[in-house]
Amino acid sequence: MSGFLNRVQLIGNLGRDPELRTTQTGKSVVTLSVATSESWKDDRTGDRIERTEWHRVVIWNEALGNIAEKYLAKGAKVFIEGKLTTRKWQDESGADRYSTEIHLTPYNGTLTFLDSKKNSNEASGADEPRERTPAADGNVDDPISF
Repeated sequence: MSGFLNRVQLIGNLGRDPELRTTQTGKSVVTLSVATSESWKDDRTGDRIERTEWHRVVIWNEALGNIAEKYLAKGAKVFIEGKLTTRKWQDESGADRYSTEIHLTPYNGTLTFLDSKKNSNEASGADEPRERTPAADGNVDDPISF
C-alpha cells in the first residue's frame, strides 16, 4: 500500500443538466454541477442560516458519462465518489487560474442515483420504471449505482 488516499464522497443535487463535451482527442467527457448544503440556527439571532457549496464533477468514464447524460437532470439527488484534482490554466489576460474538481475515472469513481427518474407526464405522479443494471438487486425502490 502506498500510504496515500485521495477520495471524495458527496451527496447533493444537480444544479443544472449534465453537460457533454468532447476533448480534442475525441473522448467524451460529462461535467456535473453538484450542490451540497448545510443549515444551522444562529445562536444570536435565532435565524436559520443555510450555506451551499458548489462542486464541479468531471466524468472521464465514457460509459458512466453517457448514462449520467441520458438519465440525470437538474435537481436530481446523487451520491458521488471520486478523486479530488486541481488543474492549472490561464485566463484571457494570461494570469494563472486554478480549478478544483472531482474526477470520476474508469477505475476510480462511483455515481449513484438517489431518486428515481421522473415520467415526462409529471401530472400523473407515477415514476417511470428503471432499467435493470447489474448493481440493482431486483428491488425497484433501491438507488441505481454504476
